[in-house]
Amino acid sequence: MVSVGIVAIALGGVWFQMLAVFVTAVMIWELARMIQPAWDVGAMLLAAFSASVISGLLALNPDWHLALLLAPAAVGAAMMQRERLTFFLFALAIAVAGWGLVVARENYGVTWLFWLVIVVVVTDVAGYFAGRRLGGPKFWPRVSPKKTWSGTVAGWLGAGVVGALFLTFTDSGWDLIWISMILSMASQMGDIAESALKRRMGVKDSSALIPGHGGLFDRFDGLLGASLFTLLLALIVDVPEIGL
Repeated sequence: MVSVGIVAIALGGVWFQMLAVFVTAVMIWELARMIQPAWDVGAMLLAAFSASVISGLLALNPDWHLALLLAPAAVGAAMMQRERLTFFLFALAIAVAGWGLVVARENYGVTWLFWLVIVVVVTDVAGYFAGRRLGGPKFWPRVSPKKTWSGTVAGWLGAGVVGALFLTFTDSGWDLIWISMILSMASQMGDIAESALKRRMGVKDSSALIPGHGGLFDRFDGLLGASLFTLLLALIVDVPEIGL
């Protein structure tokens, strides 16, 4: 999965678009199945509809993107027998984040998308090992019993190091360090949000697509949070010149 992702990001264009659309559609399928486990055909049709909408969106005028991204979430919510608002909010976040990753690759280039992905990966890895070795108080035990404050802070610090490394070969200012740390927090909030959803639905994993690792939603929840933060960041600063 990592190698496929790296190659797709490096190639960009239609290759990365296809990967982003596929992953987004699968996560919406997983979301629908978590809320209505027996909704097999409907969930697959909704995933196909989501892929069609996002694929079409990438070829249309950007002025329509917000309205189009509402479609899969609204249609799915209307078909849900319960947790309609939950589905709508999560499906919309997934669709916007997936679209945002493609836009970030096209508008800002491969360097800044790799920055985003590396921050997310380092946040997870640093948090995992620091949490296991240092332990300590739990970050949010009611939602995610395994996460500790030591692991959370280690993720922030690791992201700051990534930001500092990117200073050595980009034109960004020193603000990139603390912006990377905020991106790390956004990634963690994506993870927390999915953990809260799974606890609410009474499931351990979003699906069983990846043996021993759950589903794509379990693997990309942090990236979704980071993507949404990057979209917000792009409204405030020029991403290719972060911190200037």
